[in-house]
Amino acid sequence: MMAAFKKLVRFNSGAQIHYGDLVSVSDNKYTVRKLEGSPFGNLRATEEIHHVESLECPIESTPIVMCIGLNYKQHAKEASLPVPTYPVVFTKPADALAGPFETISIHPDARELLDYEGELTVVISRDAKNVSEEDALDYVLGYTAGNDLSARNFQLPEASGGQFCYAKSFDRFAPIGYTIVSAEEIPNPQVLQLTTKVNGVVKQETSTEDMIWTVRQIISHLSRGTTLRKGTLIMTGTPSGVGFFRKEFLKDGDVVEVEIEGTSATKNRIQY
Repeated sequence: MMAAFKKLVRFNSGAQIHYGDLVSVSDNKYTVRKLEGSPFGNLRATEEIHHVESLECPIESTPIVMCIGLNYKQHAKEASLPVPTYPVVFTKPADALAGPFETISIHPDARELLDYEGELTVVISRDAKNVSEEDALDYVLGYTAGNDLSARNFQLPEASGGQFCYAKSFDRFAPIGYTIVSAEEIPNPQVLQLTTKVNGVVKQETSTEDMIWTVRQIISHLSRGTTLRKGTLIMTGTPSGVGFFRKEFLKDGDVVEVEIEGTSATKNRIQY
């Protein structure tokens, strides 16, 4: 069945928030076709066109954010770490979700080694369990940009015991882009360009072709004996260029932008 949208957004109109299909962007204003229903159920296009000046997070909530670590060849090289047998998996809770233009307030204890991780992010369209690699993309609602914010001081082995979740699970530590581009518009997610900027300076720039495990493989692995609920976000790993290996960490007022070519972007200010 053909998707009811190409670029899914959420927007505020008349004190109500609606889903929409992004038609165009001009001078930071958005032309949107209103949609009715839910992207995880029956979503229907209408003839109602809105012109808005801001967009909300493209999904209202998520049951969980599944994350993959060490999934780019060049990132594994910069980290001097061997590629494991299976993908490195950790999670962020539902409250880590943040919108594309939100200011992210950072707890004082998470500021010392605060880092960015630009990532291609997958949105699961329907419950998935024991999914084959061949069928995996049939469970994708769409793709967006994401930033796996990380408090590295809580990720260091002496603090974490090798467990990543706590360092990455603070509220609003998973901002995603302003649109979710339909899976139909991106038949091959392994040929996308990812760019991360801090205060306008490029820090990460690579193709998703450098991934060790593809989106198909990740979905199949995560759904092995485990139900991925509709609305689940999957952050598929970050490329080389993170702040930890540059010895550059985020400061108060820094602006982090993550863009996935042809999909979406997120632009968030860090607030201490």
